[in-house]
Amino acid sequence: MNGNRLVVALFGILVAIVIGVLAFEFIAPLTISVFLYYSTRRYHHALSRFRLPANVRAAVVMASLAIPLMLLISYAAVLLVIEARQFIQQYALIDVASRNFEWFAGIDEIPEFSVQGLYKAYQAGDLQPFIDFATEHAAFLTTLISDFFLNLFVLVIVTYYLLIDGHRISEWLLQFDDGAIIREYLEAVDRELEAVLFGNLLNVLAIALIAIGSFSAYNTFVPAAAEVPYPALAGALTGVASLVPVVGMKIIYVPLTIATALPIALNGDPANLLFVAGFFAVAVVVVDTIPDLVLRPLLSGEDTHVGMLMLAYTLGPVVLGFYGLFLAPMLLVVGLTFANTALPRLLENPSAGGDSASTTTQSELSEASNADETDDSAGLDEQPAG
Repeated sequence: MNGNRLVVALFGILVAIVIGVLAFEFIAPLTISVFLYYSTRRYHHALSRFRLPANVRAAVVMASLAIPLMLLISYAAVLLVIEARQFIQQYALIDVASRNFEWFAGIDEIPEFSVQGLYKAYQAGDLQPFIDFATEHAAFLTTLISDFFLNLFVLVIVTYYLLIDGHRISEWLLQFDDGAIIREYLEAVDRELEAVLFGNLLNVLAIALIAIGSFSAYNTFVPAAAEVPYPALAGALTGVASLVPVVGMKIIYVPLTIATALPIALNGDPANLLFVAGFFAVAVVVVDTIPDLVLRPLLSGEDTHVGMLMLAYTLGPVVLGFYGLFLAPMLLVVGLTFANTALPRLLENPSAGGDSASTTTQSELSEASNADETDDSAGLDEQPAG
């Protein structure tokens, strides 16, 4: 019998190793899936008031995340391309590149980004350098694109089924409960992860609204030459960029400041640069600093220290790579919750623990008895919950 148990245990270890190796190959999408699950679980539960099935609610949640994000990124990319083309044409940068870079030789102008414009550029041979580059790096580009869509597929599928069947995973883990320690620990981890990661989502939304309002208000009070282009789009991207560690929102408002100041510096009234400096000050103080000092402590979870959480967001990508931005905070929550919940129970004196448990049980029984007597004396017909 013991031999059979050993064989089963070895087989289980082998299966766990294989699954672990396969999961490590997709560690980035799996980590982001867990991050998205905890960030959107409250939203998924809130939709139940409309009496929608779990799978429909999960699809609504995924669409609510994916569609606005895709539209935002697509809109930003199109505007960036259009603005870059206008800037290059206005300052004749294509001629400078053709004279100094062999790769641009033969390109007279940037084609219009339409079907007809691209077709004319292809007939004129202006797209040949780009076609040659794509041909030379076809294998790399194919691998890059296929990996992206494979990871995106894993991300969508895992997040979708976590929203539907996440409770089954917790029920399976609670089968190994021993003295209520595992249950207490897992429930505490679950609550804290939801609080921290849902707080991140609220932080993104709050910063996006603050940035949109600040950028739009700035444009109201400055001359047209010093206005920030596309304040609503820039503000929304600033909120998304708040997830990026270390640099955060600076990857949006610093280039935005440069893009606003550059035309003025090249051909404009230098006095307008003072307004641009004012915009940068507003972005640093109102959008970046104040929300970081006020919102993060409020949205950082119930028990996790905000300073340690900021360190996790900062050091995670440095040590683990991109997915460390999502994995490091979760590891921090798992570790701190273990130290606060399970570790004291494991290290306590067994005899004292038994006396404490006995005393607690007697106290609970006494309170329950008193409650029953109170209910009987009041003539209540309700039965206590089982």
